[in-house]
Amino acid sequence: MITREQKEYLLPKAYNAAIRAGAAILEIYDSGEPIDIGIKSDRSPIIVADRMAHSTIREYLGQTRIPLLSEEGREMLYAERKDWDLFWMVDPLDGTVEFIKGNGEFTVNIALMADNRPAFGVIYVPYKKRIYFSDADLGAFRTGNVDADPEAEYCYADITCGAEPLPVNKCRNTPLRIAVSRSHRNEETARHLEGMMREHPGAQVLEQGSSYKLCLIAEGSVDYYPRTTETYEWDTAAGESIIALAGGCIYSLDDSAALRYNKESLVNPRFACRSKWFDR
Repeated sequence: MITREQKEYLLPKAYNAAIRAGAAILEIYDSGEPIDIGIKSDRSPIIVADRMAHSTIREYLGQTRIPLLSEEGREMLYAERKDWDLFWMVDPLDGTVEFIKGNGEFTVNIALMADNRPAFGVIYVPYKKRIYFSDADLGAFRTGNVDADPEAEYCYADITCGAEPLPVNKCRNTPLRIAVSRSHRNEETARHLEGMMREHPGAQVLEQGSSYKLCLIAEGSVDYYPRTTETYEWDTAAGESIIALAGGCIYSLDDSAALRYNKESLVNPRFACRSKWFDR
């Protein structure tokens, strides 16, 4: 666990790092220049914006002297990180495919991990100028009209003053709203949806990219989100903290257990998320 004093110092660091990374991403996104696409070891795409966001976050969070585990540093050996009791879990650009498609559905994810659990999380959606964060003492929140800023330097009072508590919705949606990945689905996803539609006739299915789906679950704007294709720990850590403090949950579809972090393999199991108001 981290102390209140540590949280009030470190949460603004994550918040500012996410906004600064968002500015680096949007500079490239809005430039109109051709996108130079490379391929990561797992065959997923990587672009200059990924690297710029990673560099921005690494430089800013370096002030904290806390180790950082990032999607762009995924090759770090388990032997180097297995005994960390405190570290940053970062996805500098979640939704690279959506960035390439040009639909604005990408995020910056930063979580502080304490004893391999998310102590708090920040998700910034730069194209929508919206930021979500969790605070174990206060709950989960969102703030709108937050411009991407390469010099962002919010303090704890700035962050918490006027932030909107989550969930925003005060009851389950009617009809039920189910989110699915816009770009990462398979036959198992289709079968899972078919089962949900049988249980909840008339349910609406919403396609959405990146960890923004987790934010919609925390809001209560969406009731349920299943994920049956591959994700990594940095895809879920920040969102899990925000969802949990908004009263929802995220769990493995294999055994209903909580997700585990800083494993030897950083791949998540199949999982599902539920909003506060959805109990099947």
